[in-house]
Amino acid sequence: MGKATGFMEYRRELPADRDPLDRILDWQEFHQHLSEEELRKQGARCMDCGIPYCHTGAVINGMAAGCPVNNLIPEWNDLVYRGLWKEALDRLQKTNNFPEFTGRVCPAPCEGSCTVGLIDSPVTIKTIEREIIDRGFEEGWIQPQPPEKRTGKKVAIVGSGPSGLACADQLNQAGHLVTVFERADRIGGLLMYGIPNMKLDKTLVQRRIDLMAAEGIRFVTKTEVGKDYPVEKLLEEFDAVVLCGGATKPRDLPIEGRHLKGIHFAMEFLAANTKSLLDSNLEDGNYISAKGKDVIVIGGGDTGTDCVGTSLRHGCNSVTQLEIMGKNPETRAANNPWPQFPRVYKMDYGQEEAKAVYGCDPREYSITTKKFVGDENGHVKELHTVEIKWEKEANGRMTPVEIPGTEKVWPAQLVLLAMGFLGPEDTVLSQLGVERDERSNVKAEYGQFSTNVKGVFAAGDMRRGQSLVVWAINEGRAAAREVDRFLMGETFLP
Repeated sequence: MGKATGFMEYRRELPADRDPLDRILDWQEFHQHLSEEELRKQGARCMDCGIPYCHTGAVINGMAAGCPVNNLIPEWNDLVYRGLWKEALDRLQKTNNFPEFTGRVCPAPCEGSCTVGLIDSPVTIKTIEREIIDRGFEEGWIQPQPPEKRTGKKVAIVGSGPSGLACADQLNQAGHLVTVFERADRIGGLLMYGIPNMKLDKTLVQRRIDLMAAEGIRFVTKTEVGKDYPVEKLLEEFDAVVLCGGATKPRDLPIEGRHLKGIHFAMEFLAANTKSLLDSNLEDGNYISAKGKDVIVIGGGDTGTDCVGTSLRHGCNSVTQLEIMGKNPETRAANNPWPQFPRVYKMDYGQEEAKAVYGCDPREYSITTKKFVGDENGHVKELHTVEIKWEKEANGRMTPVEIPGTEKVWPAQLVLLAMGFLGPEDTVLSQLGVERDERSNVKAEYGQFSTNVKGVFAAGDMRRGQSLVVWAINEGRAAAREVDRFLMGETFLP
């Protein structure tokens, strides 16, 4: 695929991002674009390797290797190199319902498994993916395509995040009548309110929702199943139900001072900010502001990064991100071989912006918080930490051990807890009588997605636990296939 010697002739190039000091002044996307000539060169770097792990989606020793939706990456790289953009779009859409989302927010396990990356820098797969779908919309190639025939079968999707939307899209293409229930005031779930606008512009999310609505999918907002809409009615009115409510129960930090004002879960902070931004350009004040405050973000994942970037845009006084884990190495460790996703040190957009403002990466590693301390008004004013080291117990389990003499006090008027999620909320699951696994997720085998309740299926984070958008799309598509089989006795969905 691509040009046979392209990986030797061309270097990896990425589009420049907007300058960090400029982009923190607004909420617009910060990625820019490569020229068509440069994009074709990047496509040419795909080396016809014969072992394209980039699109396998395998899990090797617990680590992702390649694209979970099995994107036909070498094929559309070749088509871009040849300037056949519409054909590249056709290949991309065969496996991925929402490339405009994954091309922006996916960490690109495909690139970590690129064969060129063994000896050089990997192909710019994620950039090419985004450019293909963006061009498809710009050229008007993407238009509503409602199914020619309807089966008369009705399916309810509970939750409108990436798994729910992917499942709805596939089932609608199969001709079923699909209704998506969302408790928020806008459709999109994590895509709408969990990811900040500068990382995923909400006009792109709404554009896709409008397209799906034009194809016949019914969206119902401000309706929480189990509260506003009884589960008995759901089971009576629909032939099948797919639970895609996500893993939205946040991990807490129950230490001294947790009750103080000014300590919030990350999603409280992020969701309120995006809603206020969309409702009033933040003029209504209905959000948690970091302006003028010393902000501590506890947690080192993508959500923590989003908290850093959002706090900077508010005009915080300072921002620090605390990680309990150690700093990743600069290059792959021996226990993290190709084609696994590389666990190496990197700065995401939020850290880049903090460094531009304050002169250094805002992250502190191998550190744990011991207590919060408040002022006379019951508002947090500082937190106390201690450094740790990880030691192996007799059973092989790694455990954190405090290092005496490393105690430190940090000023903080706003603390954001971004330590991940523990599983799905209980309301609809308990009312339906759905069984849970040992991690409290919905018990439904991967590949089948059916629960213990006949006609009720589950997909995405609600079933597998907190994961990536691309895995949610994988599960939504696969669950749709099994729902279609349940309804029709056979399925032709991919």
